Amino acid sequence: MRGIAIPDLSPTPPAAMFDRLADSYDRVFTDSLIGKAQRKQVWDVMDREFTAGQRILEINCGTGVDALHLAERGVHVTACDSSRRMVEVGRERISKVSLAGSSTFRVLAIESIGELRDERPFDGALSNFAGLNCVSDLASAGHQLATLLRPGAKALICVFGKFCLWEIIWYAAQAEFGKAFRRLQNNVVHTGLGNIRYHPVHELTRRFAPHFRLLQLRGIGIAVPPSYLEPWALRFPFALHSAARVDSWAGNLPVFRGFGDHILLRFERCPS
Repeated sequence: MRGIAIPDLSPTPPAAMFDRLADSYDRVFTDSLIGKAQRKQVWDVMDREFTAGQRILEINCGTGVDALHLAERGVHVTACDSSRRMVEVGRERISKVSLAGSSTFRVLAIESIGELRDERPFDGALSNFAGLNCVSDLASAGHQLATLLRPGAKALICVFGKFCLWEIIWYAAQAEFGKAFRRLQNNVVHTGLGNIRYHPVHELTRRFAPHFRLLQLRGIGIAVPPSYLEPWALRFPFALHSAARVDSWAGNLPVFRGFGDHILLRFERCPS
């Protein structure tokens, strides 16, 4: 979730876990070489889709990195997260660059975004780095999101990939086959970040219908590895740079795009 490695701990409520992770999250993921490489791939799509003057709803906003990026481009963001501490860090980030008026932060879980009905319609939506992998009822989340967006609005949804080639190779080489193939399980995976579900693209698309139609999908982190391989990236920065260049074209290729650590789906809100 939110791009960080999943610890193998006993299940803990997601909001409480992310409250504890909030103060170290940017150091562990946002400012890491791998974190920057994967996020840039998402930003390349964001920057084409969301433009100055638009009102964008961000769910599972984390520490506000994406909200700040959009605010700097003149986009107003309503950023929501279930973690109170994550929201506090996001507010602090925005206030330091005098852009507080361009972004609004709310402590609000994905399952409750319908509470923003009085602020609709939004011109688009963003869910970056696997927040929806924590949601048990995708159909309800999709319906609530649809009620907040204008017809034709775009929603960028980034979730964990179902088949991460890096993860399979890395853990299989260490004979940790449970971790190597955990994404292929159809049941819930219990982690320290709560219950994780690795959704196939067709399932997420089906649950978001009939309110949304899928326009495009892109692999994020195909050659660029998951964040728990940051020591490798620090040791071989040129290799990481080359991997990022591979991802820039492989991310849109059929078959290859399915091997990503994450998958970015671009949806369009269907007419009512």
